[in-house]
Amino acid sequence: MRAARLHEYTDDMTAGLSIDEVDRPAATGASDVIVEVEGAGWCQTDNHIIEGMWTEYVPQELPMTLGHENAGTVVETGEDVELVDPGDPVICHPVQTCGTCRPCRLGETMYCENDAFNGLTTDGGFADYLHTSERSVIPLPDGVSPIDIAPHADAGITAYHAAKKAVAELNPGDHAVVIGIGGLGHIGLQCLDAMSAARITAVDLKESALDLAEGYGADHLVNPSEADVPAEIEAITDGTGAAQVLDFVGEDVTTAYAPDVTAAGGDHHVIGYGGHVHEPAQALVNGEFSFVGNIVGRYAELQELVALVEQGDVDLHTSRYDLGEVNTVAEKLEHGEIDGRAVITP
Repeated sequence: MRAARLHEYTDDMTAGLSIDEVDRPAATGASDVIVEVEGAGWCQTDNHIIEGMWTEYVPQELPMTLGHENAGTVVETGEDVELVDPGDPVICHPVQTCGTCRPCRLGETMYCENDAFNGLTTDGGFADYLHTSERSVIPLPDGVSPIDIAPHADAGITAYHAAKKAVAELNPGDHAVVIGIGGLGHIGLQCLDAMSAARITAVDLKESALDLAEGYGADHLVNPSEADVPAEIEAITDGTGAAQVLDFVGEDVTTAYAPDVTAAGGDHHVIGYGGHVHEPAQALVNGEFSFVGNIVGRYAELQELVALVEQGDVDLHTSRYDLGEVNTVAEKLEHGEIDGRAVITP
């Protein structure tokens, strides 16, 4: 089968991955599930993996097939699998978990002590077929296409995971700010709109992204190249600040907004990454706000997000590319030329 493989780390996105012929995975384990990949979302994290940014956080053995946002059709199952059968359309949580460690017993999928992360620590879905497990697949409801939903396997549940935490702290009339209306941000904004009665302000440098945000329910739009973000948020919130800020950029400039835009007792959720948090301790004490880290959502949260998709509450803005165009997609994303999410269609 074909697979887009990373052989060595590089900053050159034009030639980061190569299309190789490799053996098709087989269901050799009792709980194994083999999926024919129909859609695999491209994530900014894929660019970071190519650059080697993750090597100090997780073990990686190259060459490796990338792709952690996967959906498709089951073609083979292990002897103990009961949840799905060959022919079933599924979306795949990116983490394969053991089910027996304490984090798994608590339902904390992302903290599994024996996990395998497709496209990050083990082969992923930029390929014709994907090896995963019964604990990681979710059957899709009728009318939901694997290609259309694939990016929700990471972008969607990461955005939903953060939005769900924020919604728990939002009251009707409160203000929320979404920074970065990209692959994750446009999903997070919709989740906030569907699950809360907050007023939402979208912040992005691209007018096309702000147009997208307006269509998805944002009440106010702010372009940092044209306006002072803290001053705009102060005016929009009548000086109160935003009860919840969802930062899908995570660069130094956006985390630095926190003391000036977050309401007293509020939260600045860091979802995007690449920058740092450098704020005086006194700023946190005076405002009593918190920086909140966010990682990929749990398996159960992917189930909840699929329900929102089925109900028509959350949409995906995507563009499609062939497997052979993976490096083109990486380069486009590097230069900010993709709105929403790019989907590889092997």
